[in-house]
Amino acid sequence: MEKAYATIIEQVGEDLTREGLVDTPARAAKAMAYLTRGYEQTLEDVVNGALFPSDNSEMVIVKDIELYSLCEHHMLPFIGKAHVAYIPDGQVVGLSKIARIVDMYARRLQIQENMTKQIAEAIEQVTGAKGVGVVIEAKHMCMMMRGVEKQNSSMKTSMMLGSFRSNSETRSEFLSLIR
Repeated sequence: MEKAYATIIEQVGEDLTREGLVDTPARAAKAMAYLTRGYEQTLEDVVNGALFPSDNSEMVIVKDIELYSLCEHHMLPFIGKAHVAYIPDGQVVGLSKIARIVDMYARRLQIQENMTKQIAEAIEQVTGAKGVGVVIEAKHMCMMMRGVEKQNSSMKTSMMLGSFRSNSETRSEFLSLIR
């Protein structure tokens, strides 16, 4: 990866021997590895058995989980927040694990639509929940820095599974609570 970054820097017309750029290929490769560390993680590793018995059958919501990802089309960042809810069915997952699941999928080359679905399906798989809802709001640098250059645009995506899809009251409760 370091060699690839050196090639990119040379191809934009820069001099790799210039003081500020001497170590940039190594730094950029290290940064990219960090930004895409989600490929090195599995759902099982992230959850790490943090499931706990619970007789709670009411909605659990974690909102405003910040996320940072890279658009798979331009490899530019998109930055936003995820709101995740589920209705337990005999067990709950450790609170921090929801944020870690969001991070695992965000730290991959992504499109927001797929990431929303992946997070919802992972929460459903891990918890066996009666329903799962995920809403993601993000600003995309590929739309802000290039192309149409629209600075105030944002994208919202949602995925509703189980009772969040089949029951409009459940869906409405979730959407009203994340506003």
